[in-house]
Amino acid sequence: MIGRLRGQVAEKRIDSIVIDVEGVGYEIVVMPRSLLEIAGVGEEVILHTHLYTREDQLSLFGFGTVEERDLFRLLIGLSGIGTKVGLAMLGTISPSELRRVVAADDTDALTAVPGIGKRTAQKIMLELRTKLDVLEVDSVASGTTVGDVRDALAGLGYANEEIRDAMRELPNDLPVEDLLRLSLRELGKKRSS
Repeated sequence: MIGRLRGQVAEKRIDSIVIDVEGVGYEIVVMPRSLLEIAGVGEEVILHTHLYTREDQLSLFGFGTVEERDLFRLLIGLSGIGTKVGLAMLGTISPSELRRVVAADDTDALTAVPGIGKRTAQKIMLELRTKLDVLEVDSVASGTTVGDVRDALAGLGYANEEIRDAMRELPNDLPVEDLLRLSLRELGKKRSS
């Protein structure tokens, strides 16, 4: 298995990069958020990777941290979660945020992930509770960042699908106020077009 790669960025694409490691180019699928953080073409990068194999496909997925890679492995091991939804989950909810979501049993936060409906979110929550080290529910703040933003947008009358689309590409390491402002900006763009 290929667990980590260090080399120069040879190409950057919409959802992947090519890293040149001593003359061999590895195409690695990355999350859009990670793509923004990766160095430019010709600069050195280190990615923690997961090699995904199926009888008709070999894909290499890259992550900035070991924690993200390990959580991705856990997610795609759940029934009904493929690589696309696993990447979408990590792109929408950070590993620490996911632990808080599971501890608070906030299935609605999982529905903010593209491709996850209410029933799938409940199923994922059941499986994650047994597999993740989560915080005690008492130590979780009144809500999660993603949950607070989602609740605020729902309170303003936006539909779940609109909220999901608006929050899809947003970084999740910002304060609630900034995420809300960015989400409203995205929603405004979509309604005016």
